[in-house]
Amino acid sequence: MSLFQTAFGQKKTGDATNTSPPPETIQDEEKKGLPVDGVAAVNGDAGSESDPDAPTANAQRGIKEVEAVALAWSRTTLILVFVNIWCLYLVKAFQYDILYSLVPFVTSEWESHSQLNIIYVVADTMTAACYIPLSKILDLWGRATGFAIMTCLALLGMVLMAACNNLPTFCAAYVFYSIGWGGMTYCVDVITADISKLKNRGLAYAFTSSPYMITAFAGPKAAESFYENISWRWGFGCFSIILPVVAFPLYFVLENYLKKAKAQGILVEEKPNRTLAQSIWHYVVEFDALGVFLFAGGFTVFLLPFTLAYSAPNGWQTGYIIAMIVVGFVVLVAFGFYESLWAPVPMLNFKILTNRTVIGACGLDIVYMISYYCWANYFTSFLMVVNNVSMSNAGYISNTFGVVSGVLLILVGFAIRKTGYYKWLLYIAVPIYILAQGLMIYFRRPNQSVGFLIMCQVFTSFGGSIFIIIMQVAILAAVDHQHVAAALALLFVAGTTGGAIGGTISGAIWTNTFHSILGEYLPEELKPDLDLIYSDLAAQLEFEVGSDARIAIQEAYGYSQTRMLAAGTAFMAVVFVFVLLIKNINVSKIRQVKGMVF
Repeated sequence: MSLFQTAFGQKKTGDATNTSPPPETIQDEEKKGLPVDGVAAVNGDAGSESDPDAPTANAQRGIKEVEAVALAWSRTTLILVFVNIWCLYLVKAFQYDILYSLVPFVTSEWESHSQLNIIYVVADTMTAACYIPLSKILDLWGRATGFAIMTCLALLGMVLMAACNNLPTFCAAYVFYSIGWGGMTYCVDVITADISKLKNRGLAYAFTSSPYMITAFAGPKAAESFYENISWRWGFGCFSIILPVVAFPLYFVLENYLKKAKAQGILVEEKPNRTLAQSIWHYVVEFDALGVFLFAGGFTVFLLPFTLAYSAPNGWQTGYIIAMIVVGFVVLVAFGFYESLWAPVPMLNFKILTNRTVIGACGLDIVYMISYYCWANYFTSFLMVVNNVSMSNAGYISNTFGVVSGVLLILVGFAIRKTGYYKWLLYIAVPIYILAQGLMIYFRRPNQSVGFLIMCQVFTSFGGSIFIIIMQVAILAAVDHQHVAAALALLFVAGTTGGAIGGTISGAIWTNTFHSILGEYLPEELKPDLDLIYSDLAAQLEFEVGSDARIAIQEAYGYSQTRMLAAGTAFMAVVFVFVLLIKNINVSKIRQVKGMVF
């Protein structure tokens, strides 16, 4: 039997498959104080085991359903589900690489290249606000329902992006796209956790992330072909056709085996006795609608002024800039008081929020994403303008992470499976990442070799890929199955929020440095065109390499990028505190899920 096959559960009972140990083994492990199936408690302690051949009795509907599905399906179905998830990630990675390469040119079509960060910040903030309600959808309505909703939002976003004719429509489309694709990724990660043992979860996430090795090269080349030979609109439109074909099988399998589980008596359906009005109010309360509104509105209003200030009539002294910062801060404070004192069903579980491993993993995610997005949003533009590489080559360089992580994560997953521990990997990854980002401060300037930039990208990819997988494994090791969706939602909120903050810092540095330095270096005869050159990537690339104008633009890029990188590197100093907070839990002793799992 192959290693892949032996990693799956072995025991079959009738139509249902079970990976749990026999009752006597469970009792022995309980006496030893070892965690058993479904009871890796929020504090990492052991608990009591429920019937291994039935869904957890006191769990919410979504957890019961996914456990019933895993108890009802076969090893072959499980393998096919993983293949389907791999295909979904392939489409996601391919589409993201095309989008990342095309967006600077799309915004430049409306002379809004410098507004990139505003789009990213708004989209990231709105997406961050959706993860907690989405986790409740997964727990209350089921994994398949949440996945279907997010798929529809992603489709809507891509259709709108393909059809838009102005920047406001594109911004709205990008928000739908970001929420949809971010939500789909989150749903798939939750489902992956539902159908894999904790000790194998690193391998499971590594497997589903491996398509990035393929799209790292195919995506940028496809984007270049769309832009030059077809239309950037088809770069979005074609995936509106592809996505449903790839996403539907996963939804169908989950729904089909849920029906089989009910038919086999594994799951008994419970229908609440509520009127329509009572149901609406119930879900308004359960999803914490007011809390979501306060968080999304306050966070967006607070962050945007840091990007908009430079373009405001009186800079930081402009009335609406001051008002947005004050109003955003007040709303965020109100959100904190509401959640802690008055919310009937708070967005987040207090026990999860006070767990040191959860705090450490989320803190690491926030700082890492702030550090990364301090410089990443303008990186491909920098490569094309300063290093004079093509769109596809710029995409290859920026996608170094996908190639490195595709190989490295498999090794990291095996290391976690073999040793049972994960924290030791952070002591290797953190110093390497900080060193590489520090080196980029020197090499991210004009007249530097592209080879050194690639070298730095390899090292940052080495550290960053380890961060991502360790954060997921650590936070899931700290909770039981009932809190998997909530814990991952919190991690996604932390990462997306960090990305929004990093993008805000990047936008603030860009708007307050690039324009002024460009005006200082630009030849006198071109200074009347300063605003056009500042806001249009295509216009920047039209100037011949070696000309005074191109050199001026390159100097401005180098000045801004080195300061973005310096800010990002400074933030990484905080990471050591969060690494120390993370407990080194032995994942091989925690069995968290039921049924036929990886």
